[in-house]
Amino acid sequence: MDIANVEVGGGNIAVVSSSEILIEDVQSALDFMATVQYEARCDRIIINKSLLSESFFDLKTRLAGEILQKFSNYRVKVAIVGDFSVYSSQSLQDFIYECNSGNAIFFLPTEQQAIEKLSMLK
Repeated sequence: MDIANVEVGGGNIAVVSSSEILIEDVQSALDFMATVQYEARCDRIIINKSLLSESFFDLKTRLAGEILQKFSNYRVKVAIVGDFSVYSSQSLQDFIYECNSGNAIFFLPTEQQAIEKLSMLK
């Protein structure tokens, strides 16, 4: 796992990259959050959707809700970057829409858009 710090608006955003899946279940999400917060010292994180298990995007598994609830509980703002049009599930598209309407979890097409969105948050 590589963590790059992007400094914007007086704060930092951690941009995490890896060649492997980092979040497969709730425990790996908690471990991921703790590692990023310890190493990068920030509570705003950008990850590519490729770092998440594909089961995350199948809402029937409840994995997305459970993992994102942990991010919310620990007040970590996260932007997941990628092409989500590849998923045909209307409920997933609705879920993404609802997340993007909030102020803590975002699904965005590019890293630059994620940086801009997270930089506007307190």
